[in-house]
Formats: sequence, structure tokens, C-alpha cells
Amino acid sequence: MKLEGSIVALITPMQADGSVDFAALTRLIEFHIAEGTDGIVAVGTTGESATLTVDEHLSVIEHTIKCVNKRIPVIAGTGANSTQEAVHLTKHAERLGADAALLVVPYYNKPTQEGLYLHYKKIADSVPIAQLLYNVPGRTVADLHNETVARLADIDNIVGCKDATGDLMRGKALVDLCGDRLTILSGDDATALEYIKLGARGDISVTANVAPGLMSKMCAAGLTGDFAAAEQYDEKLRGLHRDLFLESNPIPVKYAVSKMGYTANALRLPLTPLSAKHEHAVAVAMTEAGISL
Repeated sequence: MKLEGSIVALITPMQADGSVDFAALTRLIEFHIAEGTDGIVAVGTTGESATLTVDEHLSVIEHTIKCVNKRIPVIAGTGANSTQEAVHLTKHAERLGADAALLVVPYYNKPTQEGLYLHYKKIADSVPIAQLLYNVPGRTVADLHNETVARLADIDNIVGCKDATGDLMRGKALVDLCGDRLTILSGDDATALEYIKLGARGDISVTANVAPGLMSKMCAAGLTGDFAAAEQYDEKLRGLHRDLFLESNPIPVKYAVSKMGYTANALRLPLTPLSAKHEHAVAVAMTEAGISL
């Protein structure tokens, strides 16, 4: 199982009333496979994990696994700020047939580095599924230091790290420290190509929800060392990299995918639809990426 290239952090499509739209989820999965997406993260941050119930969370993972049917890897978002809950979700993801689990740094309760190490070690010891660490301090407040990642790299079923810090100097240090033991993936679209040049193996991407073909080509070119081609692809994507974050993710990307006709522009409170003042910018970025509206 290769966890590299363009891995979409897939939205969770919803009906206008906020219920999960499983028919739209099927359409999106087929779209991504046809466009060359290399893997799918189900129910990560972009999938609104924070507002799905546990039953919904697991149902979306299950539906995604069944629909993908082993054609590309499915990575289940199973992180939580309670270690016990993260173990519970990860066990269920393994039972459902996920290829790997993505575990966000525990949010809100601000654990120490030792607490983070023991949190991840407990999950890895409890569930043998392949696991990826996910560091996004802009959302979690807690920050998984490179040295702690290196300690965790000694655990056999911890196989990768999604680094969403956007800090390329730190990313280079992470690759140098443990890139021979872990698959390092970018979690920041705007810097993903530069990170690939430094040794990252791909990107867990928000932009890929909207332009999966271009993202796949960009990552593939970067991973083969064809940086001139990769930069040409990335140039078309830069507007999306920027404007899909004009408001908190996944607000803008939900709007963009709805404009493509795959799902309603529906989110759950406390998230609200994209402000009208930003709609034009997102539409322009989509057009620049060759997306027909």
C-alpha cells in the first residue's frame, strides 16, 4: 500500500437539512478515482469530523471503503482529544477495512510532548492498523514537535505524518530526521510542491476536492523530479490554494463543490455557508484551474 501522491481530504456531502448525502458521496468517490486521485481521507477536518456523530462518522468511513472497493487506499480520520475515543474509532475503522488511520493531534486540552507520545503509542499498541500522525497546530493549539515524531517513528505501525504546519524549514528538518522511517505528507496545499521538492511524498489536499486531476498531475510530476511540469500545474492551482481558505475550511470548498453540481452547499453549525463577498473570488480561482461552472 502506497500512501503518496495526491490524497484528497474529502468533504462529507450533506443534504440541505444537514444530513449526510450518501448518494453524493458515491458520486464524489467515483469522480476522484476517474480523475486520478491517489487516496481518500474519509472524515478528516475537511469532512467535518467535529460535528458528525460517532455513528455518522463510522457510516461515512464504511460507505467510502465499500464504494472505493480497494481501488485506491482509504485513510480513515479517527483522531480525538480523548485517547480512549481515538482507540475506539480506530478499532472500528480497522474492522470496516480501512487501509490506514489518520490521527489528529489532540485538540483543546493542550497535552505535553510526553502526553502526545503516550497518546499515539497507546493507539498504536491497541490497534495494529497502519497509522499516520496529523499535526495541524493552527487548529489544535497543541503542536507535535519533530523530536516527538521521531520517537513515534520507532513504532512499527506508525507509518507516516501529515504535516500541516506550512513551515518548510521545519518540514525539511522533519524529512531529514525521520523521512527514512515515515512517509511525510504535506497538509498545506500552498506549500505542498515545495515540500515535495524537500522530500515529502505527496499532499493530503483540500484543493483536490475541486481540481483532482491537476493535483494528481502536480504531485506525480513532483515525485518524479519533473519540477518544471509540476510548477506549471501548480500555477493553475494557486488561486484555489489561496481562496479555499478565505474562510475556515471546509466552508469555501463546500461552496466550490456545490458549484460543480456534486452536492448541496450545506454545512453543520457552527459552520455557515461561504459569505457572499467571497463567492466571486472562489469562482475565479475555479475558472483559473479549468473548472467549468
